[in-house]
Amino acid sequence: MALLQIEDLTVSFETTYGAFKAVDGVSLTVDAGEVLAIVGESGSGKSVAMLAVMGLLPEGVTVAAERVTFNGLDLLALQPRARRDIIGKDIAMIFQEPMSSLNPCFTVGFQIREALKQHLDLSRTERQERAVKLLTSVGIPDPERRLSAFPHQLSGGMNQRVMIATALACGPKLIIADEPTTALDVTIQAQILDLLLELERETGTAMILITHDMGVVAETAERVCVFYAGQKVEEQDVRGLFSDPHHPYTSALLAALPERANGKKLPSIGGVVPGMFDRPPNCLFAPRCQYMTEICTTHPPPRQGAENGQALCHHPLEDGKPRGQPNSADQIPA
Repeated sequence: MALLQIEDLTVSFETTYGAFKAVDGVSLTVDAGEVLAIVGESGSGKSVAMLAVMGLLPEGVTVAAERVTFNGLDLLALQPRARRDIIGKDIAMIFQEPMSSLNPCFTVGFQIREALKQHLDLSRTERQERAVKLLTSVGIPDPERRLSAFPHQLSGGMNQRVMIATALACGPKLIIADEPTTALDVTIQAQILDLLLELERETGTAMILITHDMGVVAETAERVCVFYAGQKVEEQDVRGLFSDPHHPYTSALLAALPERANGKKLPSIGGVVPGMFDRPPNCLFAPRCQYMTEICTTHPPPRQGAENGQALCHHPLEDGKPRGQPNSADQIPA
């Protein structure tokens, strides 16, 4: 049984002009000890989907799903108090902006100890000792002194390590890392990623890594979900995705990697992820897709493709080429 199972998740924001689906019918699973990457441009619904799982979306947002289960428990059916007992303990999240996620009014030691106090039956001395061990485990020197520091007294890399220590505090079964290296320089990025992977291997914790960096995906993930405009357009194991992407969007993302340019001009994807007022009918990627045909604008794309991974596309790629492009109206399904 999967550790986390999501079926047909939809997240809608109410606006003056009606409801906007930031996440549209997403399904995915995460097994114990697995590293799953979720990739896509900004505005693809990656973070919103995981915030819905955590129950951290504001009031007025509608979350609906056929199923959202964690370790056999139906998260959507749990009472708020029972859900809070799971969130932060069994499921923890590392946010992309540590300076805005950590409370500037409290020391980092207080914030770690509060997480321990909320979920574990430990004495004050035991909480202090565990906080020291946690900072040591994430590579923070002189941890006893650092516990007394406020977030603004630490560097961005140090604060991100504090966020990781807080997430690990109660021994979670699943960590959701939302762009954990975005605000850091390249050297610190590599250190944080190495730290996350090392801790994942040592503790057996499963991890969902939200990122737009395909290079990070290649180095860390076992399986990849590609999001576009709130939909999951492709899912494959990491080797299959990089060697034989099935969705044109995935192929375009990989083509834009600098190491694949071979000295030529770096290709880009024209246009932007559609919002509420420029959302095309049927295939949402059609206006930006080089393989678009009439059927892409007149019929919703099916989920199809090779056995090792399927794409939400009328013309999924095989060996880099689209298959099944209709040439006449009689090929368009009724």
